[in-house]
Amino acid sequence: MQQLGEASFNQIKEQEKISSSRADTAYVQCISDRLVAEIPAGFGQRQWEVVVFDSPQINAFALPGGKIGVYNGLLKVAKNQDQVAAVVGHEIAHVLARHSNERVSRTQLSNLGLSAADMALGQSGLRQPAMAALGLGVQVGYLLPYGREQESEADRLGLELMARAGFNPEESISLWRNMSAASSGQQPPELLSTHPSHGTRTQELNAAMPNALALYQQARAQGKSPACRR
Repeated sequence: MQQLGEASFNQIKEQEKISSSRADTAYVQCISDRLVAEIPAGFGQRQWEVVVFDSPQINAFALPGGKIGVYNGLLKVAKNQDQVAAVVGHEIAHVLARHSNERVSRTQLSNLGLSAADMALGQSGLRQPAMAALGLGVQVGYLLPYGREQESEADRLGLELMARAGFNPEESISLWRNMSAASSGQQPPELLSTHPSHGTRTQELNAAMPNALALYQQARAQGKSPACRR
């Protein structure tokens, strides 16, 4: 899965326009670095590559192999560092929970030939299932939705991750309100369209909030006070 993630990310970088804004890149890198620092050491991946893509899409993703992609359209809806951390933390959580692995059976993984992921992505017969396993559509920039249980798990794990890093978990609820407002009278943001309904998500986040706030207070007491500014 790491080989597939790395190969897919390289392909996306070749086909998508990478943002030339140093400010945006530094901002997202700052937030991502603090989240990655809280990933358990046993996961093995310590260095994550972060790229901001120049696109109006309100979206982000993370891939096995330590890859994070953020479309700068997201930065217009996520109003502060905590709200961006809520999205990036959620996407990292999908990788930590190995949700990509759950998309395909062992037989399918074997058929893909993971030892030659770069070749697989170049062959039309294997490229589509390989990309789908990672939550990516063959069309560049199109992200496939995870299952309902996977989204809920990523919400919970992402909330804990951002709280441990010193980001205010309560801002996650404000973020989804912003998402809902951005969809008023028009097609919903890409990120919102692939996730549970606003009401369901808010209810589940509220249920997980007491634990997240306890982690947040503990992190602040340890001196973890992110100051990432755009």
